[in-house]
Amino acid sequence: MRTRRPRPPRWLHAWTATLYWKAAVFITVMCCLLAAVLGILVHVLVDRQTQDRARHTALAELDRSKAVYVAGDPLDRNVSVSPPDLPTPLREMTVRRHERGTQLATHQGRPVMWAATPVAGGKVLALRLDYSEQAASLRGLDGAIIGSSAAAIALTLAAGLISVSRITRRLHHTARVARRISTGDLDARVNDPRARRPDRAQDEAAAVATALDAMAASLQTRLHSEQRFTADVSHELRTPLAGLHSAAELLPPGRPTEMVRDRVQALRRLTEDLLEISRLDAQVESADLDIHQLGPLAERAVRATGTTTEVRVVADDQVETDRRRLERVLGNLVANAHKHGCPPVVVTVDAPVITVRDHGDGYPAYLLDQGPQRFRSQSGGSDAGKRTGHGLGLTIAAGQAHVLGATLRFANAPDGGAVAELHLPPSPEQRR
Repeated sequence: MRTRRPRPPRWLHAWTATLYWKAAVFITVMCCLLAAVLGILVHVLVDRQTQDRARHTALAELDRSKAVYVAGDPLDRNVSVSPPDLPTPLREMTVRRHERGTQLATHQGRPVMWAATPVAGGKVLALRLDYSEQAASLRGLDGAIIGSSAAAIALTLAAGLISVSRITRRLHHTARVARRISTGDLDARVNDPRARRPDRAQDEAAAVATALDAMAASLQTRLHSEQRFTADVSHELRTPLAGLHSAAELLPPGRPTEMVRDRVQALRRLTEDLLEISRLDAQVESADLDIHQLGPLAERAVRATGTTTEVRVVADDQVETDRRRLERVLGNLVANAHKHGCPPVVVTVDAPVITVRDHGDGYPAYLLDQGPQRFRSQSGGSDAGKRTGHGLGLTIAAGQAHVLGATLRFANAPDGGAVAELHLPPSPEQRR
């Protein structure tokens, strides 16, 4: 049985995912590696030079002591003949190969530099020099290397993080502007100082900011053109449609007349919806807020749709809202549930949340990911070909909910069916 590796904590994942901390870790690791490599190189070179000087000194002293030994004069205290504590490798080299040599070793817990040379009678003349001072100097050098490396790492890390933080702040600002644009604020701009000065070299952050500002400006221009076109077409259609409606009323009774009147009425509703969307896009709508009891308001809105819809009041309360706009939102949600879903359609009031649910195939994937889109009908499931519409009902519902300061969320129930949740803002009493 395979065991799952434990996942790192979410805070650790977020901590290591940011560019700032990645740069901090990278700079720290590289500085530590560089300091370690340089420290080792300096230590090795200084240690080798110190040992070489000690070896030359020991051999020079050994040659002088050998001359004293051959002359029969007394030897110094650090010179002895065939001492028992002479390192074995050095003893074998002098006895077997008859060569002189040196070796760094430890004598009675202290570092010493041994020098030995063969003398007559198969004996070994050995010199022992104290190496404690050189070893202490080398330890002091190691401490200085460690201290200076730590200071250099701290200074380099601070300078690097200051430089990186400037880039990350600009990138975070660009990301915030991009999120504002994605939520519909097309007036948002990055306005990077580097991008506004063409004489200065632009880095990657300035290039991204420039591209984002250009995209937002182009998108805003196209959207305004679309809004003006929709508003102009809707406005121009109202006059001929009014005349067409009056003419249809003069037709003799019969099935063809009913079909003409029905199509004219559908065109009038479509025109009014387009005008409403144009006003919502222009952000000229404002809510006429008042205190209302949510349960009776929802029941009245459902009755106005003329559909068979169950209303369940789980928790009722007073809310501050625009009655007409809230009825418009609920009416569109209920009408959409009956048109594209399957009964039963249930409206649940759990103040300050109103839920509209049907038992059909649910919302399509594009709507859950991107929200309602105009002129794109809600279709999906086995009977997708039977579903028609202009995609304006949910678009208007979302726009009116935004005017109310409410949040409209779309989801699919686990056991099937589409679920729309309208979260109304709290009343002034609830805010206190």
